[in-house]
Amino acid sequence: MKQLIIDRYEGRYAICEDKEQRYFAIELSELPQEAGPGCVLVITEEGSLQVDQEETQRRRQRILEKQRRVFGE
Repeated sequence: MKQLIIDRYEGRYAICEDKEQRYFAIELSELPQEAGPGCVLVITEEGSLQVDQEETQRRRQRILEKQRRVFGE
């Protein structure tokens, strides 16, 4: 299963990055409703996009921990 991370929105596109640091533009209408910047998407075998809630939460928690260490909060 391929994973993409939504980096940002540009106009009507979501700019997503894969593990090899390649970028893809996906139309916002193609994204799951709950998707947003920072979400981890998986491409299913059928070719649809789904948000991986667990991995998204894991990544957000790691980022918060790094911010706390750097900024001492």
